[in-house]
Amino acid sequence: MSHGDTTRRQLVASLAVLCVAPMVGAAEVELPAPASLAESLAMALAKSQPLVVMVSLQGCPFCKVVRENYLVPEHATGLPVVQIDFRDQRIVRDFDGTPRTHDALIKSWHVGVAPTVLFFGRNGREVAERLVGGASDFYGAYLDARLQQARAAARGS
Repeated sequence: MSHGDTTRRQLVASLAVLCVAPMVGAAEVELPAPASLAESLAMALAKSQPLVVMVSLQGCPFCKVVRENYLVPEHATGLPVVQIDFRDQRIVRDFDGTPRTHDALIKSWHVGVAPTVLFFGRNGREVAERLVGGASDFYGAYLDARLQQARAAARGS
């Protein structure tokens, strides 16, 4: 085998790895999971922002679209967004300090669909209509309208 053949084979092997690598172990982008909703809310209100909570389900394609295309970019610009997951047994402290699993918290909110996005203001009260589901051509507009309403409530307007 000549040096040229070896170099070509190495190049082809490298290209194959680059093509397959994005598919292997491509983890979903996640939003932070809160330890305490009361603390997360206090930090949000200190910035005159609502606390946005995405209720998600692992493997849900609509959740992935909502998270990656709408909520992660908002979070990156400073919007306080956290994620709570169906069937998750991790403990989070509720707005009143009560420890609950993610799943129990979701049940206490009477959420039955993933994704559902909730908007919380003072005293852990919802300050905008929930955004339920993710299959809509107008999702961005619906989210913007609810964020506008929730931000006004967080500022005390």
